[in-house]
Amino acid sequence: MSEMATTDPEGIDGVRMTWNVWPRTKVEASKCVIPIAASISPIRPHVDIPDLPYAPLRCKTCSAVLNPFSRVDFTAKIWICPFCFQRNHFPPHYSMISEINVPAELYPQYTTLQYSLSNPESLQSAQPTALSSVFLFVLDTCMIEEELGFVKSALQQAISLLPENALVGFISFGTQVQVHELGFSDMSKVYVFRGSKEISKDLVLEQLGLGVSSRRTSSPVFAKGVQNGFNNAGVNRFLLPASDCEFTLNAILEELQTDQWPIPPGNRAARCTGVALSVAAGLLGACLPGTAGRIVALVGGPCSEGPGTIVSKDLSDPVRSHKDLDKDAAPYFDKAVKFYDNLAKQLVSQGHVLDLFASALDQVGVAEMKVAVERTGGLVVLAESFGHSVFKDSFKRVLEDGEQCLGLSFNGTLEVICPKEVKIQGIIGPCTSLEKKGPSVADTVIGQGNTTAWKMCGLDKSTCLTVFFDISTGERSNTPGTVNPQLYLQFLTSYQNPQGQTKLRVTTVSRRWVESAVGTEELVQGFDQEAAAVVLARLMSLKMEMEEGFDATRWLDRSLIRLCSRFGDYRKDDPASFTLNPCFSLFPQFMFNLRRSQFVQNITNAAVMIQPSLLSYSFNSIATPALLDVASIAADRILLLDSYFSMVIFHGMTIAQWRNMGYQNQPEHEAFAQLLRSPLDDAQMIIRDRFPVPRLVVCDQHGSQARFLLAKLNPSATHNSGHDVAAGSDVIFTDDVSLQVFIEHLQRLAVQS
Repeated sequence: MSEMATTDPEGIDGVRMTWNVWPRTKVEASKCVIPIAASISPIRPHVDIPDLPYAPLRCKTCSAVLNPFSRVDFTAKIWICPFCFQRNHFPPHYSMISEINVPAELYPQYTTLQYSLSNPESLQSAQPTALSSVFLFVLDTCMIEEELGFVKSALQQAISLLPENALVGFISFGTQVQVHELGFSDMSKVYVFRGSKEISKDLVLEQLGLGVSSRRTSSPVFAKGVQNGFNNAGVNRFLLPASDCEFTLNAILEELQTDQWPIPPGNRAARCTGVALSVAAGLLGACLPGTAGRIVALVGGPCSEGPGTIVSKDLSDPVRSHKDLDKDAAPYFDKAVKFYDNLAKQLVSQGHVLDLFASALDQVGVAEMKVAVERTGGLVVLAESFGHSVFKDSFKRVLEDGEQCLGLSFNGTLEVICPKEVKIQGIIGPCTSLEKKGPSVADTVIGQGNTTAWKMCGLDKSTCLTVFFDISTGERSNTPGTVNPQLYLQFLTSYQNPQGQTKLRVTTVSRRWVESAVGTEELVQGFDQEAAAVVLARLMSLKMEMEEGFDATRWLDRSLIRLCSRFGDYRKDDPASFTLNPCFSLFPQFMFNLRRSQFVQNITNAAVMIQPSLLSYSFNSIATPALLDVASIAADRILLLDSYFSMVIFHGMTIAQWRNMGYQNQPEHEAFAQLLRSPLDDAQMIIRDRFPVPRLVVCDQHGSQARFLLAKLNPSATHNSGHDVAAGSDVIFTDDVSLQVFIEHLQRLAVQS
């Protein structure tokens, strides 16, 4: 059990909390500085999660599901809900239960389990279909011939990777939008839309000949008895099973050329990304509302035509920068964001996902498109070229099956059930509020709030959401919590898995109340500094987007100083006396690296983004963790840096010289060859399981690409340092403060009267 806690801190539940012991009142909670929050991975796979082939039992008052924390009267066949204390009768098919014959839901180790729902009415209206999923590819043709060749090759490979019963559609766009009718195989048949003006959904359907049939099947719930889950001719024309349209689509791709619309000198290509995505959303909404559908956009530059435009066609007009956004000097930004916000609402109502693969040296408008991708649970992959391994391997990972697949799931709904002492402020992550009001909704809102239920059009096995809680300020003497020191939270996630089956994942967790006025030590022992660092990073990212003039660095510094003042041990005005409990000791280091450095990943991934991991390889030892410090560099050492989006293999000066002399090819230097292979093998293992696929940089000490490592290291030795540098080590040319100086300043400020 201890080994599991070390290697898998999230355990079977996939839940990490900033505080694992909760203060009882709102005032005491505010003194904790770090908000009370939980980061949850709703469908994270785990070998010990049972899959039950029947529907769950729900409390008739609060809809919580029967769980191991429910009290049971086996004689009267009654169970008491731990959330609202409602007494519920077991149905007749539970009549055989007893103390020695309990159902799986009551096993103490099954705090998380999964139900297979054969009847969609048992939870929601999403009905499983015979289709595994739908992929509508939207390809930008405003790019050079070489780039278009790369992306066409990737698409051809993608079609061969898809399940045979997956539906495929294809739209290409440049100055105009072309919808390809794959069901017409005799010749290439295309419907063309102008890219210069916004096109209504009704006009899209009318032009594609889907108007009548879409009205006939406008209900988002499929009628019973509908063959293959769809019932209009539009599917057979524009969306075909991968096995049926592979030849036709390959033929279209082979004939496809770069956009032929003339570009005047000094102008950008007229790229109508917004209209293309709008047409794609309309097509999917007409043919397959409520199904597992993804719009996969492959974009090679900024939108400069029609709705969603982010820059003018004139090349002398630069793409907006962060400074332009801060000064409100980006004329296209607000209008583009409003367009994509409306597109997001349409996609969410249809249950469809928008993925963005952008490969360009210029910006493509992710800041504007972000709302549509995030609210639908889509993926974003940015690369320098469609020929780069970051794009090719990531694109393949989205579509392939097997161990390395992402486990893409659809039509998810998350519901959170709390005791009456706890309120939900909101969620930060890839979801949309379902505006389900109730007594558990807090007055203050963080992220997607004012609800206890959220829609996730797309989710996968690494999807992670952060839920923020508030403590209600009721009279403690009147609450059951004063009698029962335990509090319970339940997370209900319904979703459609890649095979089209509807599942319900139920996770029920228990934490303890504590009187923080007398139980500060208990509070400290319950602090999860890794989870807290990630939650603070996400909250900071949200504030940077939502609050005008927000100073992220100052906010982080103040939060850290307040935390250290509250929980540090020290004598007033004596920095030398300052010490932190081991439960807090890494937190200042996390904040130092966060200030120098992105965060909707699960806890482990986001922690690597905040504070990269560094491994050292040498002849004298196996791979060992090294300090994220310039002092870790040595001439006879290889370093492996993992900063999530990039992996860096850094060869010390001596190692690089020996490699260049070819020692690794000589039989007597097999140990050296093994030393060179080890970090590469370890890097490939990490790359194989990660999405987006990280960039691998192999560099040498004093080489130009060594900057990828040096930028992440603590600058304990700089060009301004007075002390000597060890032989074979390195210095960093920077004016940034080192971790040591940062901690000294923190201690001085934390102990001030």
